Amino acid sequence: MREEIITEILDRLMTGELSEYYVKNEEFMEFRQVLVKRKDFKHFRGIGQRGGDLLFQYLKEPRS
Repeated sequence: MREEIITEILDRLMTGELSEYYVKNEEFMEFRQVLVKRKDFKHFRGIGQRGGDLLFQYLKEPRS
């Protein structure tokens, strides 16, 4: 997955255009590298799924 695509997905989560996004286990490390560089990193919540996949959501309030 390319960085531009991941950034677009994260921006769409932030604006509410997407309510959640499913990330496969194989794509997680690439996704994470882009995610942790963002200033609003703490607003994203990843919910673990069976098999190591994650479901990401954007929170209005940053997690602690």
